[in-house]
Amino acid sequence: MVTNSVVGQRVTDGERVGVLTAVDRRWTDPAKPRWARITEPTAFVRPVGGGVEWTAPPNALRVV
Repeated sequence: MVTNSVVGQRVTDGERVGVLTAVDRRWTDPAKPRWARITEPTAFVRPVGGGVEWTAPPNALRVV
């Protein structure tokens, strides 16, 4: 599990490697319809070498 204490470090979900940019313990995806929105812990990860940021549950990531 990752926390904001490791922001800036490389993390992996077992398939991808990226740099942790933030962890929000109470994030709600604004792209989902209002009736489908839930608040959940979310980690934001920037791919090493660039690309599209991805999200994952903090407990699914580990520091590399």
